[in-house]
Amino acid sequence: MKKSRFTDEQIIGFLKQAEGGMPVKALCRLGGFSDATFYKWRAKLGGMQASEATRLCEIEGENAKLKKLLAEAHLHIEALKVGFGGKALTPQARREAAARMVQELSISERRACRYAGLSRTSYRERPSMNESTASLSTRIVELAYERRRFGYRRIHDLLALEGHQVNHKRVWRLYKLANLSVRKRRKVKRPTGERQPLAASQHVNDTWSADFVMDALANGRRIKCLTVVDDFSRECVDIADGMGGEYVVRLLDQAAQFRGYPSAIRTDQGPEFTSRAFMAWAAARGVRHLLNDAGCPTQNAYIESFNGKFRDECLNEQWFETLVQARQEVARWRRDYNEVRPHSSLGRISLARFAALHRQRAGDARQSPEIK
Repeated sequence: MKKSRFTDEQIIGFLKQAEGGMPVKALCRLGGFSDATFYKWRAKLGGMQASEATRLCEIEGENAKLKKLLAEAHLHIEALKVGFGGKALTPQARREAAARMVQELSISERRACRYAGLSRTSYRERPSMNESTASLSTRIVELAYERRRFGYRRIHDLLALEGHQVNHKRVWRLYKLANLSVRKRRKVKRPTGERQPLAASQHVNDTWSADFVMDALANGRRIKCLTVVDDFSRECVDIADGMGGEYVVRLLDQAAQFRGYPSAIRTDQGPEFTSRAFMAWAAARGVRHLLNDAGCPTQNAYIESFNGKFRDECLNEQWFETLVQARQEVARWRRDYNEVRPHSSLGRISLARFAALHRQRAGDARQSPEIK
């Protein structure tokens, strides 16, 4: 609203002169204003005192300010809805929100940055990745494609083994920036039943778990892989293709030549593990045979967990042309699983290192009484 050059007291004085009988044209000529201005004053302030007119002008000024603030508030709310739509904390998200505000609401860049809580320098100058960060991001992508079921924490462990001094939060930031998140598998809902407790092993070779995993070659030939795991160290004792009780016994004897025989072995009720050959082998070697109940895979949770990793990271990632190729790739994956891959439940170290440390501590504990 344009401010008048006359005060409220002067305007009331002009109106009083007109009420006293002075002609309007003469009054306008004397005051230097037009007839339309005089009639506008009379319609608005006619019959008022000077104090009342001043108060009216103050109220109108306050109303104009309130309308402006309300319009600003509505624009602010609309800009936040268009720009964000949700909570955004990162500079990149705020930069994108400010750009949407400028494009869709046609507001100034300065105002959009103020609404987004972002400086104009950050809005205009996009961040650039330095050489060290670029090389680290490239290595993270390479590891993620080599080990498709690895999340950012295990990739961070592998980077630490390679000598990279990098914080896990930085690895997470670069991991997300490259869109490398691992898709979570849906858990199958099964009816709950009574569970038998799974006794924890106390040392290496205390209990082994064994099971079979099925796969097929490119020509359609089926292969059946025997997997054996040490429950304490989580090491993969052996993986071999074959079937039949006598074949299983021969493989277990070969593994025992280097590791020794276990105190117990846990299996399901498959025909290979309930055969005469297997039962005779367990009795002759003094190995307790722990059988799961039918339809209760959780009673052999160690081997089931290992089989899931074996399928996801080895069998499902490759298409084997021949049986020889399959054996070579399975052996390579087993070495990598035991000697390189970090395990979260064992202090994020490799399984072979954990087993070696445990054997060293067990040996020191046996020698300590003799030293005394």
